[in-house]
Amino acid sequence: MSPRTVRPAFRCSECGWTASKWVGRCAECQAWGTVEEVGAAPATRSSTTATAPSSPARPIDQVDARAAQARSTGVGELDRVLGGGIVPGAVVLLAGEPGVGKSTLLLDVAAKAAAGAPPGHPVLYVTGEESASQVRLRAERIGALTPALLLAAETDLATLLGHVDAADPSLLVVDSVQTIADGSVDGSAGGVSQVRAVAQALIHVAKTRSIPVLLVGHVTKDGSIAGPRVLEHLVDVVCQFEGDRHSRLRMVRAVKNRYGPTDEVGCFDLHDAGITGLADPSGLFLSGDRSAVPGTCVTISLEGRRPMPTEIQALVALSPLSSPRRTTSGLDSSRVAMTLAVLQARLGTVLGGSDVYVSTVGGARAVEPAVDLAVAMAVSSAADRRELAPHIVAVGEVGLTGEVRATVGVQRRLAEAARLGFRHAVVPHHGAEDLKAVPGLEVHPVRHLRQAVEVAMLLTNPGSVGPGVP
Repeated sequence: MSPRTVRPAFRCSECGWTASKWVGRCAECQAWGTVEEVGAAPATRSSTTATAPSSPARPIDQVDARAAQARSTGVGELDRVLGGGIVPGAVVLLAGEPGVGKSTLLLDVAAKAAAGAPPGHPVLYVTGEESASQVRLRAERIGALTPALLLAAETDLATLLGHVDAADPSLLVVDSVQTIADGSVDGSAGGVSQVRAVAQALIHVAKTRSIPVLLVGHVTKDGSIAGPRVLEHLVDVVCQFEGDRHSRLRMVRAVKNRYGPTDEVGCFDLHDAGITGLADPSGLFLSGDRSAVPGTCVTISLEGRRPMPTEIQALVALSPLSSPRRTTSGLDSSRVAMTLAVLQARLGTVLGGSDVYVSTVGGARAVEPAVDLAVAMAVSSAADRRELAPHIVAVGEVGLTGEVRATVGVQRRLAEAARLGFRHAVVPHHGAEDLKAVPGLEVHPVRHLRQAVEVAMLLTNPGSVGPGVP
């Protein structure tokens, strides 16, 4: 092929994947109808010559590690997710659905960072989606008005970089990366080429000036981050901001983190006066009335490494329909259906002519297998019209034979249960011998679902059963 040969180029508007010919489906993100022609690309060969480095390579033990030490953002729950704070020069991408509270959270972070910013180095907040007046009103509502927080409403990359040169900020917040456009790059703001160019420019500023940068990112209808996938590879940290519109609970998860773990979760309470970190979110997941009621059972699920108390509620009612309803909320519907089948086949629980509703309290999501035992005990309690004691927690996976299978992190779950004041825990027998004693908590290992239900019913009357039922 001649060095001057010109071939057509096609690019996916969703992920940036390129091809030499048109196809109906992108081979990278599997989206249909997103591959478009972007013009002709010369197939030329280029060679790169070696140049002298600006600084020689040094032995690794002589590299200063203090430059990579995290600094607190002032928001404890966000620090938990980031691994202790934000590292100078790090670029953090926070993605989430519209209206979930991304801008509110970052405005609160910017205000707290500005309160502790060194003199002459304020925090710069650049908004491309709202006017400065709108952001000011939100800042007044959440108590984020501070002189060290500078606000600019810009959508041009060159002007944004000019603000950075003039302010010399200690923290830069850009809301959002899809609204900023580079005048030297073809395409409208939010396009693949524009997002890539803007992200690369902001990353260059962060690395050369050692300025931490927080970026807001949009998501597509399937929940993935909008724009080219290279955006996620370029930044240092990718966080997902999740939450139900009908619930006050918001969660931040680290999908990628070059400076810390990716299995931590930060919990926030979004309310009229702003957003507040929840070091103890149990109040949102447990009902206020802890009296014994048929059809309720508490479990301790794990969100990453964080134990989260979750109350499971079940209702079994006679159905007027030929095909009874099976409705779930906050749980994996397929696992709930399997658990109902095990209850009918192994314990003889009659559910055939009844509607079964199973839900979590407070909009919590509990989809791990370890909540199976609590679901089974709640449904069994509702079907038999017999309440479980309010001081019992249940943790374990239920197999198709009715066996209670081992799960991970039981020790952490038990410690959280004891902290919340629970006195009895029903856990899988396998691995129970390795558990350390938890003060104030009595552990009851069980091998089968039938045994777990019997233990829970007996514990409804304190003193009717001894410690450690075999």
